[in-house]
Amino acid sequence: MAQPAPPSLTRLLPFAAAALGVGCLSLMDAFMKEAALVTGTYTATVLRSLMGAALIAPFWFWRKTGWPSRAVMKLHVERGIISAFMALSFFFALTKLPLAEAIAISFVAPLIALYLARVLLGEVIRPKAIFASLLGFAGTLVIVGGKIGGGDFDHDAALGLASLMVSALLYAYNFIVVRRQSQVAGPVEIATFHSGIGGLVLLLFAPFVATPPVSAALVPLACAAVLTVGGAMAIAWAYARAEAQALVPIEYSGFLWASALGWAFFDEAVTLPTLAGTILIVTGCWLATRKGRKAPETASA
Repeated sequence: MAQPAPPSLTRLLPFAAAALGVGCLSLMDAFMKEAALVTGTYTATVLRSLMGAALIAPFWFWRKTGWPSRAVMKLHVERGIISAFMALSFFFALTKLPLAEAIAISFVAPLIALYLARVLLGEVIRPKAIFASLLGFAGTLVIVGGKIGGGDFDHDAALGLASLMVSALLYAYNFIVVRRQSQVAGPVEIATFHSGIGGLVLLLFAPFVATPPVSAALVPLACAAVLTVGGAMAIAWAYARAEAQALVPIEYSGFLWASALGWAFFDEAVTLPTLAGTILIVTGCWLATRKGRKAPETASA
């Protein structure tokens, strides 16, 4: 008789999907920095959202799941608005700061989200989850201290940091909306409305801040759109199957991607503080996904 798949393997699938989503979105960040530097942050952000919606919307129409209910649509609109300004402020920060440093500082968002999950979702915060997130956050402090703390900050760097803080606050709340959204809608629907509504919201500001698209930015933007859709679907699938507080530390793996991509795209060196912080981050992720063994059941008489 065939044995069922080990429960531990099934339990790890949401973490694998979340890690895949983080990888896709980290690579997307690199393409978006390249595009934003070429054609401007606002134009790049709008085009990425609209391209993403154009890619995923046909699949949603093909599935014929029907128009979302009023309650579900409210969640789509809420996340679309949050994501629009979260992305705009983050991509602006990327044009002012190195990719790896920006990703490191943005890790304050998952830490905030851990406690928002308790307040807004009623999740019980396990001591292990708190320790794992604090360990990951400690890793970011090591990285920031080594790469930014001793540097000189000019006006652009100050603008980038301020913009990053705004994005981090929005990103923290975004985690909570994703958790609610993923309970009532599928990944394809979520990705469709995430990109579509975000693009339409930003499009309202086009008469005031838009710049003409530059042809050299189109390929990076197309890549970013594909990665946005893939990353959003993977994360939505994961958050529908695991608690937010358990998945939050996986976000820290984004720095591993940022270090490699920063070196490959923008010639950023990986320093010893970066390596030390990365070890702390990976350890935090491992602790978050590890469960203690259950005590063996005693046989009844």
